[in-house]
Amino acid sequence: MTIASPAPSASNPAGWLNNQPYLLLSLSSLFWAGNIVLARHVGAHVPPLTLTTIRWFGVFLILLPFSWPHLRRDWKALRAHLPLMLFLSLVGFAFNNAISFWALQYTEALNALLIQSAGPLFVALWSLVLFGVRLTAAQLAGIAISLLGVLIIILRGDLAALAGISFNRGDIMFASSLVAFGLYSAFIPRRPKIHQLSFLSFTTCCGAMMLLPAAVWEFSAGNVLKLDATTLATFAYILIFPSTLAYLFFNRGVALIGPNRAAPFFHLVPVFGSAMAILLLGERLQLFHLVGYALVLAGVVIASRQGSASK
Repeated sequence: MTIASPAPSASNPAGWLNNQPYLLLSLSSLFWAGNIVLARHVGAHVPPLTLTTIRWFGVFLILLPFSWPHLRRDWKALRAHLPLMLFLSLVGFAFNNAISFWALQYTEALNALLIQSAGPLFVALWSLVLFGVRLTAAQLAGIAISLLGVLIIILRGDLAALAGISFNRGDIMFASSLVAFGLYSAFIPRRPKIHQLSFLSFTTCCGAMMLLPAAVWEFSAGNVLKLDATTLATFAYILIFPSTLAYLFFNRGVALIGPNRAAPFFHLVPVFGSAMAILLLGERLQLFHLVGYALVLAGVVIASRQGSASK
């Protein structure tokens, strides 16, 4: 699917970036890497439904000055595809994010990262069930190799530790958010041919409005936002990086190479997360890190290369 975009040139970095799917998808994973740990850390400061509602209203307001001309031009197409746009707003923004933030109040970041490793499989499943798009042998091999790398990183080289991990209701909730995001990813190539700013502005606004009654209920139940430095820093990061930029980059990357070739990039999230722990938290680089990184990168390259596209 073709999306209107500036012609790339040496003097137009944005136009060049807009046509680099592998870089766009890698940056999305980088921006999402800190999201799980951050959301787990600020659970006592920001109630999950309030956080998600403010997140998407904030993104909409950030984008509106830039997206308004495109929204006006694309309004007819948006109205013509309103059921699909509302559905994408629900599964990709309202439900997916609210349930994942909520789940992190009941589970550990390690469990969430393990469950997130199944993300590419949900994308592949929905693509097959809904549109008959099959994984090629290269895509399946790439996902399996990168998944093994993720497990090595998260379990610190001891795969036997997987048997000792217990799951709770938060894990089930987090898994349901991945099911929803897999559905969103499978539908991205079939969205109307509108500018990406129109698409993201419309879906974030609709997602926020869908969540507003739940946020009001949360507030009335006594779960009140604590406005302090931690909360403000959290919103600054979430609004700019894992929300605005990551979704713009992810949507564009999927539009360029398709959901099945883009899905293995989810496995870069724990890679970037562990690298951040090494660089920022003083964790020691060990052999299992290097083995895991090598497997994840090899799997992503194998699954996303041009020759692995589904027929």
